[in-house]
Amino acid sequence: MTDGDDEFKVADDLSAAEAGQGDASDEDGYTLDRRTIAAILYAVDTGDRDKLVTLMEPLHAADIADLLEQINAYDRRRLILLYDREFDGEILSELGESIREEVIAVLNPDVLADAVRDLDSDDVVDLVEYLDDPQQEAILDALEDSDRAAVEQALSYPDESAGRLMQREVVAVPEFWNVGQAIDYMRERDDLPEQFYHVILVDPRFKPIGHVTLGKLMASRRVTPLAEITEPSFRTFEATEDEGDVAYAFNQYHLISGPVVDENDRLVGVITIDDAMIVLDEEHDEDILRLAGVSEESSLTDRVVETTKRRFPWLAVNLVTAILASLVIAQFEETIAQFVALAVLMPIVASMGGNAGTQSLTVAVRSIATKDLTGANVWRVIRRECLVGLVNGVIFAVVMGIVGLIWFGSPALGYVIGAAMVINLVIAGLAGTVIPVVLDRVGVDPALASGAFVTTVTDIVGFFAFLGLAGVILL
Repeated sequence: MTDGDDEFKVADDLSAAEAGQGDASDEDGYTLDRRTIAAILYAVDTGDRDKLVTLMEPLHAADIADLLEQINAYDRRRLILLYDREFDGEILSELGESIREEVIAVLNPDVLADAVRDLDSDDVVDLVEYLDDPQQEAILDALEDSDRAAVEQALSYPDESAGRLMQREVVAVPEFWNVGQAIDYMRERDDLPEQFYHVILVDPRFKPIGHVTLGKLMASRRVTPLAEITEPSFRTFEATEDEGDVAYAFNQYHLISGPVVDENDRLVGVITIDDAMIVLDEEHDEDILRLAGVSEESSLTDRVVETTKRRFPWLAVNLVTAILASLVIAQFEETIAQFVALAVLMPIVASMGGNAGTQSLTVAVRSIATKDLTGANVWRVIRRECLVGLVNGVIFAVVMGIVGLIWFGSPALGYVIGAAMVINLVIAGLAGTVIPVVLDRVGVDPALASGAFVTTVTDIVGFFAFLGLAGVILL
């Protein structure tokens, strides 16, 4: 295909996108349509700003953030510079941390200032808390004095705390007001938060004592005292409380929003469900990445050197565990030399044990994270996982016994691998549950360290059981 044909094809894609065929989502779900991406990049290549704005206008800020994360750094820079003043603060808040600094560095300072002024205080805090000092200062300088003070106060709270997560914009009224007074008050204000779900009732010391949903507020008569229609689910969070615990409370008690108080129980902000669910989602992502021995900071946009540095330590740990397993095998060199079939079947025993251990481990780590696995039920869960390992072990022992008999013509070899399979799957269920529980009790993140320990246990036990039984029965 010639260059002219390439340009003609991209132009066709551009026309399709303009006609509405290049939707922001395609048949795969809510992912960017490749024709839309092609049309946007074509507008960037040709320097057609009007066309770029037209194509980007219907896209949600999250879709634009996805686009910026998917394209390369060169195209990303050109797109940002061409898009210029249309760049919205919501796009910055949707961007992953891995490229946020890069995008901020490219943005025109005036554009950056306009973008951050439209954000709520919690979004600004999320935007600046991990930036370098020069970039952080550039964003803070763009804020009005009152907004800057609010953000700086939030940044004074510990990392990953409720104080960092909250937004300072709240709607709070005296506890003795009625519905009519609250409605009139909100109608007169021109600085209401863009999104809020409750009107918070406070006492004279500005201590929150309850809240009323907007739906119940609008459905009640004007003379109804607000104290009579407060929500029974009301609870407050301390500003220093861990954000993971806050997110758990939102999920556990089906909260929509929750006031945040300082050390004197005075209202300082509010956390809404969207921010709590983002934290919960991040906690899930961290657990998955840590189980695989990958840093929670990893991203598809990371460079080769950064990715290598983050993965190297855990690969080194896995190398050590592999050496330990090899040392066990080395103790049975004579047995393996006499029965070469053992070398063929060893990986099966180790692999089955490793997979069974990972299954138990994943369930245990997830249950610990959601606080479902506690001291009250831990022994029942351990017993269940061991019994599951026993049942699966017996089933696969029969299968592998038949395989050993047919493949190598040796009933004794079938007995050996069958018995080793039962032993290793029971131990896998035990280790996959006990190890994360023990690590959690001693203050070590079970998602971070359990995988290496469980793999080591199942490999060593599997090899030792298989080769040890072979040495006893076959020799």
